[in-house]
Amino acid sequence: MDTIASLFSFITWPVSWVIVQFHTMYGAIFGPDTGWAWGLSIVSLVVLIRICLIPLFVKQIKSTRNMQVLQPKMKAIQERYKSDKQRQSEEMMKLYKETGTNPLSSCLPILAQSPFFFALYHVLSAIASNKKIGVIDQALLDSARQAHIFGAPLAAKFMDSEEKVQALGASLMDVRVVTAVMIVLMSASQFFTQRQLMTKNVDLTVKTPYMQQQKMLMYIFPVIFAVMGINFPVGVLVYWLTTNVWTMGQQMYVINQNPTPGSKAQDQYLTRLLKSVTAHGEVRGRTRRNTVKRIVAKGPDRNDIERKFVTGLAKLGLAAQEDGTVIKSETAVAEAEGGAAQRRQQPKRQTKAKRQTGTAQTGTKDADSTESGSKTSLQKRDAAQDEKPKPAGKPASGSSRQAKSGQRKGPQRPKHPSKK
Repeated sequence: MDTIASLFSFITWPVSWVIVQFHTMYGAIFGPDTGWAWGLSIVSLVVLIRICLIPLFVKQIKSTRNMQVLQPKMKAIQERYKSDKQRQSEEMMKLYKETGTNPLSSCLPILAQSPFFFALYHVLSAIASNKKIGVIDQALLDSARQAHIFGAPLAAKFMDSEEKVQALGASLMDVRVVTAVMIVLMSASQFFTQRQLMTKNVDLTVKTPYMQQQKMLMYIFPVIFAVMGINFPVGVLVYWLTTNVWTMGQQMYVINQNPTPGSKAQDQYLTRLLKSVTAHGEVRGRTRRNTVKRIVAKGPDRNDIERKFVTGLAKLGLAAQEDGTVIKSETAVAEAEGGAAQRRQQPKRQTKAKRQTGTAQTGTKDADSTESGSKTSLQKRDAAQDEKPKPAGKPASGSSRQAKSGQRKGPQRPKHPSKK
């Protein structure tokens, strides 16, 4: 870890300068040698860095959502060109270019803050070794070595020996208890952040390997942090715990205000929005109007959650507009009521046994009616033939009454003289 931290030694001067500036401010309040002054200086460093990384965080959200949407297309490309890896890579890059997606954008916040993380580790290691670094002179070095957070020095680690901990003016038990609690909190916050993302802000209608990968990372990341945490100084644990809590709160805000389409969070958000419109009769807030505007722009491509929201507006006699507002509309009410009546009039689906029973009964009735109809027609035809007057001068012989095979029944037309 020391070797990796030394690679980012070029940034230790600005990091140490920022910490010293915050320490000057907090030292005037809590005292320059207290753990509160130095601990809050590290927390403020994290907050400052994360505020600067907000644009990258927005890119990370967009990239993550685009990757979720593109998973079915990516899977189709992999299946189509599974025997040609080069063509598969070309098609993947083409897909990323067409959709404006960068797979590395989801890692940008972590990659961007890693130099500050290792620089802080380098500064705290120098403090533990009683070495001046950056703008931290001997007076500040002595002050930092005296600072304790709940009895643990800023530069102490879980795996430090008892002699090293005593040199920093603390007991080994205090250091291990404080570091263990902070490691557990750090891992738990990482797990909760990832779990919140998987359970609330994922489109549940799309089942892709990406979801399985994220679910696996939900369990792997906390373990990695727990294993690495035993080698982190207390000051670095304060840094990483603070950044995890910031990420958790930032993600919670995004999930509540701008959820992923098709997710459970979107259903909850649109339900709250519908209640707000019901109470006030209008869409309040620019963010909410932008949400309604996006739903209107989708048209027939809306998902089930968005269609339910539009239907809910129609039942209230409101119609969403392209600018994100809503207006009174009697047509919307009629369409909603007509659609509901049409759904109510639809017959219930019968079971297979009932359908077979109904078909058999219908066939029996048709056969009976056909048989009775044929009998009635035969009786009527026989009665009509009996009522016909017999021609005079012709014997009523059986041979004359019976028609020859292949001849038409009834009186025959006389043959032409030429055919006699």
